[in-house]
Amino acid sequence: MASMTVVTMPGDGIGKVVLPESIRLLNAVGFKADYVHGDIGWDFWCSEGNALPDRTINLIEKHKIGLFGAITSKPKKEADAELNPQLRGKGLVYYSPIVTMRQRFNLDICMRPCIAFEGNPLNFIRREGTGFVEPRVNAVIFRQNTEGMYSGIEWTNPPEQVRKAFETHAKWKHFANVPGPDLAVSLRVITRGAAERIIRAAFEYAKTFGYKNVTICEKPNVVRETSGMMETVAKQIAKDFPGIPLWSTNIDAQMMWLTKNPEDYGVVVASNLFGDVISDAFAGLVGGLGFAASGNIGREHAVFEPTHGSAPKYEKLNPSIVNPIAMHLSACMMLDHVGERDKADRIRGAIAQVIKEGKVRTYDMLRLPGGPKVFEKGACTTQQMTDAILARM
Repeated sequence: MASMTVVTMPGDGIGKVVLPESIRLLNAVGFKADYVHGDIGWDFWCSEGNALPDRTINLIEKHKIGLFGAITSKPKKEADAELNPQLRGKGLVYYSPIVTMRQRFNLDICMRPCIAFEGNPLNFIRREGTGFVEPRVNAVIFRQNTEGMYSGIEWTNPPEQVRKAFETHAKWKHFANVPGPDLAVSLRVITRGAAERIIRAAFEYAKTFGYKNVTICEKPNVVRETSGMMETVAKQIAKDFPGIPLWSTNIDAQMMWLTKNPEDYGVVVASNLFGDVISDAFAGLVGGLGFAASGNIGREHAVFEPTHGSAPKYEKLNPSIVNPIAMHLSACMMLDHVGERDKADRIRGAIAQVIKEGKVRTYDMLRLPGGPKVFEKGACTTQQMTDAILARM
């Protein structure tokens, strides 16, 4: 494969620590790429009033592929307080850079594999009879990435024309006399085209990789219009895949069933907020966010990222204690996306060996509270975990 260019965006906190570790693996496995740095994150909000500068958007537009670390987000009042004083009062609003990227480049498909590695001490264990079993969790969540509750259509004190529009709905009577400053509204938007694309992608993935079922996880008995559309579209598309059963679950019941029979689920597809919830819940069964990778995939562009936060309190610990595996698995997803699955499988295989052997474990794998004293109790550094994976490659 000819050399390609990847936009690397370490971002905030531990993103600056784990992303360079993944570049080490990519270089070692023979992935030929040029890496260009993209500015992103809290520092750029504070200094420029934009956490995702246009220069970084232009890099993604040009090179199509991004590898992203982590981001810090804070509530509105804190964001305003930390903004450069010269920029205050100019109507600048902090908006999540990753959400902006998803919408700017229509990265409408979010894939989040939640697959248990044998030997991971953080894997879910279930009581059965007088003993315990460790079910084999192997689920891939397809989360619609650009619509739903994260579409960004929100108001506090909605303008008069918006209120008048809502007054055409009978259910608005309950809110009609609420003063504007006391009223906050967020719209949940689902379009048929986006629903068809994410659900068909889920079925295609299940067919390609041999998953035994696809589950549509929504709440159509209450959120009748939007969840109802998701479920209707799923039933229509399922007809094109007669060998793959379609299951339907409600998000609240699904959360309960996660600890009852998680091994029964294969590919799960959901709208934006429900997909966010269910993917983090499944991640908790396979070791937590230290093992949770994701890909944001559009028709032309794609950005790959671990789903953990920036954890700024750990950024400056030297040596570093954080688990880089989620970042490594995100890099593997990038390799899959660009047609380098053999290289991705080599890295994943080496990760699996290290976890199964159990000789090298980060502090979270040892169930230790974070801090510099974890090394006294046998935890490895971030770099040592990467070194162990490199050794198995």
